[in-house]
Order: sequence, then C-alpha cells, then structure tokens
Amino acid sequence: MISGLVCPMTLIGTLTAFAFAASTMDSQAQSNPSGPNQTSQAIGIFEGHQDVGTVLHPGSVLYDPDSGSYTVAGSGENMWFGIDDFHFAWKKVTGDVSITASTFFLETEGNAHKKAVLMMRQSLDGPSASVDIAVHGSGLTSLQYRFPAGSNTHEVEANVDAPRTVRLEKHGDYFYAFVSGSDGALHPAGASIKVPFKGEFYVGIGVCAHDKDDLQKAVFRNLSIWPLPAVTGKKVLLSSLETVSIASTDRHVEYVDTAHFEAPNWTGTGKYLIFNQDGTLRRLLIGSSSPDVIPTAPQIHLNNDHGISPEGLWLAISDQSSDDHKSRVYIVPSKGGTPRLVTPNAPSYWHGWSPDGKTLAFTAERNANFDIYTIPVEGGEETRLTSAPGLDDGPEYSPDGAYIYFNSERTGHMQIWRMKADGSEQEQVIQSESNDWFPHISPDGQWMVYVAYEPGVTGHPANKDVELRLMSMKDKSTHVLATLFGGQGTMNVPSWSPDSKKVAFVSYQLLPEESLTGQ
Repeated sequence: MISGLVCPMTLIGTLTAFAFAASTMDSQAQSNPSGPNQTSQAIGIFEGHQDVGTVLHPGSVLYDPDSGSYTVAGSGENMWFGIDDFHFAWKKVTGDVSITASTFFLETEGNAHKKAVLMMRQSLDGPSASVDIAVHGSGLTSLQYRFPAGSNTHEVEANVDAPRTVRLEKHGDYFYAFVSGSDGALHPAGASIKVPFKGEFYVGIGVCAHDKDDLQKAVFRNLSIWPLPAVTGKKVLLSSLETVSIASTDRHVEYVDTAHFEAPNWTGTGKYLIFNQDGTLRRLLIGSSSPDVIPTAPQIHLNNDHGISPEGLWLAISDQSSDDHKSRVYIVPSKGGTPRLVTPNAPSYWHGWSPDGKTLAFTAERNANFDIYTIPVEGGEETRLTSAPGLDDGPEYSPDGAYIYFNSERTGHMQIWRMKADGSEQEQVIQSESNDWFPHISPDGQWMVYVAYEPGVTGHPANKDVELRLMSMKDKSTHVLATLFGGQGTMNVPSWSPDSKKVAFVSYQLLPEESLTGQ
C-alpha cells in the first residue's frame, strides 16, 4: 500500500477560482425540482440540481450552511449500461478540476448497489459521457465511466471498501480516483481512465437508489470543488496491478504503489499474482496489501519476461545480472532458490512453457535479428523456428501444445501470428490497423487476449494509450476488454486466471506531484 500520500484540504484552500463563500440561504433550505429533468434553483455551491434519466420519485437536496453538508435524496433504476437514472446537484466548469467529499448513506436498508457519487459529465442527458467515483451501499467503491455517450458503463473497483473520503481529479482527458485509507489520508486508488470532454461540463454530487421504486438519501460533507493549476513540476509514476473479468469487463485494483512494476503471472491455485519490480519477483496474495519477494539470487536483475511451469513447481525467469548485462533464461523453484541457467546464448527472453513442461519458447537476438527459438528445459541445443526479417516476439504455446502464437512485424507493422510447435505452417491470425503484441491463450483454449497499440506506434513503448483486446478462438470475433495507459510491462507474459475467467495486467498513471502531496 502507499504510505505518506496526504491531501489535506487546508493546503488547497488558497485556490480561489472556485472558492465558495457560505451560502446566504436560510440555515436549513430544501429545494425540489418541479418534475423529472427540471433544473431547480441554486443551492449551496451548486448552480442547480435535478433528476437525470428516468426517475419515478423526484429527488431533492437539503443544504445545511452551518455544517456545509448536503443531503441528497435520489431514486432511479441504476447508473449503468447506456444511461444514468439519479438525482444530481451540479455546477458548470471548464478545464481541470477536482471534487472531494466524505459521504455516507443515512440508512442501511435498500439495494446493496445504491450509489453516492462524485461525478463529472459532459451533459445533463441520461446517456451522457461521464466519469464518477461511486460509493455503493455495500461499501464497494469504484471509478465508473461511460464513453462515448450512450455506450455501456464500465468500472474499475478500488481495493478499499467504504472509504471515509473520496476524490475525483481531471487532468486533461485523464481522470483519477483517490480514496482514504486506514490513516484517514487520501491515496490514489489505482483507478484511472481517459474520457475526453469538450468545453463546459458538469461537476457535482448525486444519488441513485438502484431501485426505481425506492428513494435513498446520502450525506456529503467537507465538500470542495477546486480548479487544478497547470502541471509545471514533477510527475510521479504509479503502477496498478489489476484484474478484469472477461464476462463483465469489470476491473478490480489488486495492488497499487508509487513504484514501477510489470507483467503479472497468475499462479495455478488462483490465489497469488507474481510480478517483477526492481529486478526481483514479487508474490502477492490476492486480497492482501503487501507482496513478498521471491529469492532468486544471484540473479537480481530480472526483466519482465517470466512465467510459471504447467505443474506450478518452477519459474522461468529472464535475467541480465551477468557481466555482459545481456538477458538469459533461467529456471528456479517457484518458492525461490538458486536459478539454473538454460540459455547460455544471449540475449534471450522467455515467453512460453510447453504444456508437458519439457520445452521453453523464447525470443532471442542472433546475428542482429530477433527470432523465436525453443530449448529443452534441461538445457541443450536451441532450435530456431522463425527467420522472417524484422522482429518476431512473444511466443506462447496453445494449451494443447499444437501451436505457438507470437507477434511479428513481417507485414510492415506488428500483428498476431501462429505456427505449429515445430515452426511449420506460419500464418497470420488477425489483420488490423493497430500494432498488436503478446498473444495469450486462455487455459480452456477459448480466448486470446493481446495488447493493441494505436496505428503508427513502433515497438512496445511504455506510457501509451493501449487496449486489451479479447478474441474468440471459435470465430475470431474481437472486442475491447479494457482501455488503459500502459504498454510495455502491461501484459508481456501469460496472465490468465486458471479458470479462464479473468486476466491480470498492469496499468500506469503519471500524476502531478501536487496530487500526492496536497501542495
């Protein structure tokens, strides 16, 4: 977990463009819209409030200027799919802005997925493009987003339940979620998304009952809306270890830190995720907040090409601790130990383990060309499988061992290919305009997930907008599983859950230092 990242409100009180004096309204003022979707009078710091979408029971806002708190009552079926139904108190803004509040529901009854939200949205239409941080009645807290307007809503769940305080920040087209930890201070939740807004947009608070026949109330305290100044100083890198369900596309942050880590593997038990950081491997028990280091000395300069043997007893690692600083492939017991060298020739980068556990597939540069090779786990002669000009990379076996999938730039830009395990019958799997990297086949053989860069991006650089795409192995239909800021390190190696239901990956954030220090 992150420590020492505090955002006290007193440190941003000097920003005055959105400084709001105490309301001149009566000490208790309640305002009700005249009907659904009808804007009402200003209240507190907000220019108006109204029901959005289809709402059977009109909502309301009660403002207490003595405490500065807002009690919002909202009905609505949901804030999901292609439309939001809820009550929203709002003001118009432009540029970069943050909204912070402490929030809680007045009653425990009602649907567990009733939502109290801090939100930014392009318009007051129900299907509008939007981003919010939602605290559910169950305590689940997530960054929800819809883009473009009318498309299905998606979410990135935080690994903190029922935080006392939440914050949503907009920096250009990127939105970042913050939640309070056990110390009461705000920390990055590890959830971020890119949603471009145009011109003026709406920022505010809202409540959805998640039940069209119900009306739920939530209180928002210590509310502030502040403009964010142009970023002129240092940016801090955050890494988020996430999982995504292929059925729902819902994402969950498993671990976040102000450190650079990469390339998760999922262990065969489904209980742990393994990733590399600072030249070592780390093992994270899912649901915990502190990974353990897997000992691999004297190999202590590992890169992001590593993976677990089919029976779970061994780890293949790629390490450049040798005197020439070139990567070589080793195997080491899965719980750690002294590695054994498999590929004396360098550079070599592991990517795949045959289903019978006897052979490793790897990428290697030989005679100034990167190609795909195999070698027995016990060592011996390496076998070259590709010879096309340009880079061939990311070899990984299909679950039945019949094929090796890989990415190749032999067509002019990076695409997904496959070949028989002996290197014969090389064929292109997908034809796309994007640059596609690192195909990973699900354990049940039904799906392939890969990283797609935008057209024109060369190599697999870090800090780019990318998509995780999911292809059906049955009919080759493809859809977007997740959009994120990442690339190199996001999903270089096998990362499927053993039940083929989820994929693990790493996303990244470049946050202004001020967002982490509160200055």
